[in-house]
Parts: sequence; C-alpha cells; structure tokens
Amino acid sequence: MRKTSKATIEVQGTAVTVLSHASDDYISLTDIAKHKEPDRSDHVIQNWMRNRNTIEFLGIWERLHNANFKPLEFEGFKNKAGLNSFVLTPKQWIDATNAIGLISKSGRYGGTYAHKDITFEFASWISVEFKLYLIKEFQRLKEDENSRLSLAWNLNRTLSKLNYRIHTDAIRAHLIPAAVTSSQAAITYATEADLLNVALFGQTAKQWRDANPALEGNMREYATVEQLLVLANIEGMNAELIHMGLLQGERIKRLNEIAIRQMQVLTSASAIKHLKE
Repeated sequence: MRKTSKATIEVQGTAVTVLSHASDDYISLTDIAKHKEPDRSDHVIQNWMRNRNTIEFLGIWERLHNANFKPLEFEGFKNKAGLNSFVLTPKQWIDATNAIGLISKSGRYGGTYAHKDITFEFASWISVEFKLYLIKEFQRLKEDENSRLSLAWNLNRTLSKLNYRIHTDAIRAHLIPAAVTSSQAAITYATEADLLNVALFGQTAKQWRDANPALEGNMREYATVEQLLVLANIEGMNAELIHMGLLQGERIKRLNEIAIRQMQVLTSASAIKHLKE
C-alpha cells in the first residue's frame, strides 16, 4: 500500500480534508460536521449515528466491502437505534463490528474519517446543497490528481527513452552547448530565433540547413527533450533581457551561459535517475 496522501478541498467556505491511500479515499466527517456545528462536531457525528437509517446504511456498506465485518454486533446496534438512551460513537462502531468504512484517528490527521460512499451519505444528512458542492469539489480534486499522474507517467516514459538514447550511439552530437565565441557575440542576428539557436545549438538555422542538406525540417525538430526544455526557458529569459534594454551581444552571452548550465544539470546521470524515480 502506498503512503497516505493528504489534500484539502473547500466546500462552501469549509475546509475538508481528504486522505488517499491505495485505491480508497477517506474524507473527514469531523470537518464536514463543523459546517453545521463548528464547536460540536463530535456531537453532530454521534447524532447522525444514532439514526436507524444510518446504522442500516453502514451495515449494508460493510457487508458489501468487508469480509471480516461482524453482523451479530451490527444487529445489536440496529435494534437499539432510535431509542432515547442509544448512543454510538465511531470508535465504538469500529471496535464492535470490525468496520472499515469509518476511521477514528488521533494525532496529525485526527478526527473521524469515512469512505467517500459513506461521506456523501453523511453530507446529505447535513445538507443536500452541501453534498452537491462536496461531490463537485471532490471530483475536481480527483481529476487534478489524475492529470498530474498522467503527466508524470508520460514524462517518465519520455525520459526512459531519452536515457536509453543518451547511452547509445544514436546521439552523435554533443548535448552540452559550446561557449559563444567573441565573433558570434559581435554578430547582429536578423531574428531573435536565431539568437536563441546560437545560444543553445551553437549555429543559426541556415548554418544547420547547410550542414544537414539531407534532413527535412529544422534543427529544433531534431532537438532532444532537454534541449527543448532549455529552449523554452531561455526564450522567456530573452524577453526579460530585452525589457531590461540589453543589447544582443550581451544577451547571447548570458543566454548561452544559462543554456550550458541547465543542459549540464539535465543531462547529468543523477538528474535523469531522479526524474525516472
């Protein structure tokens, strides 16, 4: 099981904690109860659990998801539910029935948490409107998480391919840019694109085409992932240097220094290993 991760969503002005581990998400009932009674969240949860419909719902959920659930203890609680003298806390329910749908925690992530199925049922009891906003914000959180996981997977896949290429003879050219010469710094380039080309690749687009007549397209189409990343970085930096009023000669020197430093970092064995993990 992977390490539990914590996230917070805001529902109608209330911060609600979400704990995720393995394939399950548990949401803080304590936080939701504070939406109704900020200073009496425990009492709100206990009042909900005194309800016979709540006990029946919890029992059915456990039977569907928990092979170790204790049905006899559940029947005992169900028979008492609704009586004026009946009191039930989350911990009592968990200890007596071996339930997994509720979690009673102390310490760092203290409070009562429930599986998302149970949480939405509790939220309905608090407020139907609150439940709808809770579902909306929870879905947004999961979509953001899935998007990040997808991006990380694609990046790992790309870097794995790149790592293989770097350690074979497939890449003939040196990836680390050469230092700009004095003559290159003195040239006035017709386009800012060529300025960046020289800073990173050491040559203009025309020079590359003349040196590679058999290849179609332009040099950037044959760039590595690292080179494209550095190119995007120095492109933004070039815009800032232009705003600062620096001349081309000074800008190309600075951009070249940055490109060399970033390429050294990105192509180091330790950096590639770290990105793959």
